[in-house]
Amino acid sequence: MALSEHEQRLLDQLEQQLHADDPKFAHSMASDTRKSMSTRRLVIGSLITIAGILVLLAGIVYQNIFIGVVGFLIMGGGVYFATTKSRQVEAGQPMGKPSKAASGGKTGFMSSLEDKWDERKRDQT
Repeated sequence: MALSEHEQRLLDQLEQQLHADDPKFAHSMASDTRKSMSTRRLVIGSLITIAGILVLLAGIVYQNIFIGVVGFLIMGGGVYFATTKSRQVEAGQPMGKPSKAASGGKTGFMSSLEDKWDERKRDQT
């Protein structure tokens, strides 16, 4: 279920406040889509793995151990390539909003959230 615009703004404000208050914790908790498996690397790795399987099968057909071992190494390299992250992504800067405080400051922002929470609780009872 998608968030409403108001909920998305509140979430963005909370994220900015977290980055401002504790950037180390925010960085460790950030979900970075760039750091997840890349579709491009997955496809290329899969193609390399398939090529390795074909070379391995060729080694079996020709009863040549050297060709079979090379095919196995190619296959293993393809799996390794598909399941690892690129160095460019690992060396990149952490994803997330820039570390800047909310416009109202911590007390203003937190107090407004508390007021909204209290108002919701009163409406429910």
